[in-house]
Amino acid sequence: MIDEDGYFGEQQAEHYDRSADAEFQADVIERTVEVLAELAGGGRALELGIGTGRIALPLARRGVPVHGIDLSRAMVARLRAKPGGEGIGVSIGDFVTTTVDTSAEGPFSLAYLVYNTIMNLASQEAQVDCFRNVAAHLAPGGCFVIEVMVPELRKIPAGQHIVPFRAGPTGWAYTEYDTATQDATCHYISLTEDGRGAARSVPFRYVWPAELDLMARLAGLRLRDRWDGWTRRPFTQDSVRHVSVWEKPPA
Repeated sequence: MIDEDGYFGEQQAEHYDRSADAEFQADVIERTVEVLAELAGGGRALELGIGTGRIALPLARRGVPVHGIDLSRAMVARLRAKPGGEGIGVSIGDFVTTTVDTSAEGPFSLAYLVYNTIMNLASQEAQVDCFRNVAAHLAPGGCFVIEVMVPELRKIPAGQHIVPFRAGPTGWAYTEYDTATQDATCHYISLTEDGRGAARSVPFRYVWPAELDLMARLAGLRLRDRWDGWTRRPFTQDSVRHVSVWEKPPA
């Protein structure tokens, strides 16, 4: 259900931190934060889609000042309730048009958008504008980092357009692809103990690495690194996701 918090309202915020996805495991978070802290280089970081602070809080504990942008007040309320959460500034709004005042503390040395969140922008225009918004917030030499999946089109059987990605006795989920438009919708179906069902659908737009590079160029950024993940292994044709780093040229 979509409301003023987008697709991540109170119902999703309540359960978000209990996700069983690998991204919520302590060792994965630690690797992510280690890379981001190094890229920040002692400067400030801007997290787009800060949510409940999965990455922002441990990054702040590493001494990196973090400011966030997020549309969901419900998610940010969870961040605020955690130890250290009140010390992190958050601007409420979408990360395509929302700006952060940098006149007092200066621009950011790092901006990051993780966990496939670039795909929540469901049009190419919005994704391009996101890059431009980030570039306007970065200091010369600053970096923009995106973590996102590689589109799973090789998993689609011939003549079909559905890829299941979760199945169990209490729920299942699948992605419905439109390869002509690059639109994708994730459908989640869950069952409660009393046998009741609930369905939720979230639209995405999948995006290719080379397409992201072009978006970066349109925003005046250039590719610096691309890895298979936070371990910084080389990105290959068999990689299922990538962590890419674009740099704003020095002045």
